[in-house]
Amino acid sequence: MTQRRVLLLLSGPNLQLFGQREPEIYGPETLPARVQRASAAAARLGFDLEHTQSDSEAELVAAVHRARHRVSGIVVNAGALSHYGWSLHDALAAFDGVVVELHVSNPDSREPWRRHSVIAPVADGVVAGFGGLGYEIAVEAAARLVDS
Repeated sequence: MTQRRVLLLLSGPNLQLFGQREPEIYGPETLPARVQRASAAAARLGFDLEHTQSDSEAELVAAVHRARHRVSGIVVNAGALSHYGWSLHDALAAFDGVVVELHVSNPDSREPWRRHSVIAPVADGVVAGFGGLGYEIAVEAAARLVDS
């Protein structure tokens, strides 16, 4: 029996409000629906998907530390922490696998403060602007990078 490989999906502050918060920007789909979509994509590619959502940067950092030497890759939608979460940046920099940054909207088309990511320098790639579909794209990208 072969052991399943694991991807971790991290969701940052306020993302549990998907479907309610600014649906004109983030779409009508809830976070659980997006996680289910990501899980299905991971399963098709031979991976299990674990999900952690927190409004606390410290909890997200702890999740990254727990993932070290255990999961193959991390897909991270850090929300606003993408722009100022330096401790999350440092944790991801110390992670020993693939990191894909995910944005539902396109940060470059929004307010100037959203155009700089502290996560991007430690990510293998960035998926942005595809709405809920971005979850599937990011999981596929992470899985393919793990397998390359």
